[in-house]
Amino acid sequence: MADLSDPKIDEAYQDVRSDKTDTNWLLLDYESDRSDKLTLTATGAGGLPELREHLDDSKASYAYARVQYANDKESKREKFILVVWIGPNCKVMRKAKISVHAADVKSVLRVFSIEVAAREKDDLKEEPIIVRLRKAGGASYDGV
Repeated sequence: MADLSDPKIDEAYQDVRSDKTDTNWLLLDYESDRSDKLTLTATGAGGLPELREHLDDSKASYAYARVQYANDKESKREKFILVVWIGPNCKVMRKAKISVHAADVKSVLRVFSIEVAAREKDDLKEEPIIVRLRKAGGASYDGV
C-alpha cells in the first residue's frame, strides 16, 4: 500500500483544483527506491510542457494536472487528468507495484476525467490528451 499521508499532497491537490491559483499541476515521487511513501516533488503553472521537464526516466511517478482547452470560439473548458508515469529506465520491482499503488493514489487525487499512462515524455503532448478529453467530455459539436 502506498503512503500518501503527507499533508502537502492534499494541499497541492486543492491548489491545482482551485480557480484562484495559477498552479495547474503537481508531481508525486517515491521518497526513495525502497520506500512506498509518496512525497510532493514539484508543482507548477506551466502546464504539461513544464510537467514533462520534471519527469525522471529512472522513476515511477504520479502527476495531476489541469488542462484547459477551447471547444469553440466561445467556450473554454478545464478538465483534470491523472498521469501514471513509468520511466523507460524504471526498476522492475517499482514497476510491479504501480498498479496497486495507483489505486491508492486515486483515493487521494480523486477527481479526474482521464488517466494517462505515460512511458515516454511524448505521451504527455497536449494535443492527443485534449482529443481524449473532448471524447470523454460528452457533447462535441466539431465532429471529433
